[in-house]
Amino acid sequence: DARANRNFTRATDGLPALRETAHINAVLKAAEGKDQADALQRATADVRSLFAASAGYRDLPAAEAVAKADAYAARARKLADVWIPVREQIARSVTNEQDAAAVTEVADQARARMLRAARELGDLDGEAYATLAASETEYTRFLKMVILPPAAIREDLAAQSNAWQDVEAFNNRPWQGEALDYTRAFRQKFPAWAQAYEQQAQADTNKPPFTAEAQARVSALSTELEKIQIECARAPDPTLQEKALGIIREIMELLPKDGGGGGQQQQNQQQNQDKNNPDNNEKSDNKQDPDQQSDPQQEPDLGTQDENPREEPQDEKDEKESTGEEQQEDKDVEALLKKALERSAEHEAEKKARMYRAPRNDSDRDW
Repeated sequence: DARANRNFTRATDGLPALRETAHINAVLKAAEGKDQADALQRATADVRSLFAASAGYRDLPAAEAVAKADAYAARARKLADVWIPVREQIARSVTNEQDAAAVTEVADQARARMLRAARELGDLDGEAYATLAASETEYTRFLKMVILPPAAIREDLAAQSNAWQDVEAFNNRPWQGEALDYTRAFRQKFPAWAQAYEQQAQADTNKPPFTAEAQARVSALSTELEKIQIECARAPDPTLQEKALGIIREIMELLPKDGGGGGQQQQNQQQNQDKNNPDNNEKSDNKQDPDQQSDPQQEPDLGTQDENPREEPQDEKDEKESTGEEQQEDKDVEALLKKALERSAEHEAEKKARMYRAPRNDSDRDW
């Protein structure tokens, strides 16, 4: 019956949208009360592992390749869900509707890219590797914007160790540049984080103190660390790289050891994780992703420029102007995301500080 078929089609047309809405609501409910920065950090590590594993699974025997394709696709779909609460958290921290829409669009594009990678992995499509490369870059870029100082210094230790050991660049990003990025993220967020921690320590006597002298020492060490890493990014020097490792370990020792301050136990856990991480031990044949941005830490060599450059054709000039406009647009979006994430982090810090300043109930035990 043609009419019955039409009615059936119209009745089921809305099912995909309903399923998507129900899925998003379920993910948001499961993410309530959880730190999205920690969730993004774990997801980024899993994306890196998935990216490294996807390089050669298609060359396995058919039955094993199909099984891994299904497993990798399921992992990718789960990783795509991380963007849902991250998007909501960032969008809530932006007061301007236009900015909120821009942030939401960027997060939606990142999630769509990972979902596309999931489909390509499940279909044994060779394009999955390039799609995952672009996705890993997006996860890492967001992580560097939201990561808190204790986690940043642990990532810094892992990246600097790989740079010192001359481990092959991961996803076309040199490890020394990665270490420098995490140092800069640490320095940028450390003053506000230290102030919030100090307020919490004053209200909660069980938290280890973080004295002004220790904070000043950490600030001085991080400044020295950034200078050394800038030199190593320009010209690798094993002696300076080893010195940078010593500074990072000293910073980790100075941070409060309260389970989130980067104590020796966390340092050992991170080092053990680095040893077991296939990204650090295996050198996969990383293909160049055409969508991947260049490392922002790599500075151009200005000493070999031609004093009399040739006149460029008009077509090349137009193409460069168009590329410059796209790069400027990307920088504007990244600046907007960075601002929104800073607002969200400040809001969370203020909320935690208010909670700690609240009077303790008489029935509560102060262990």
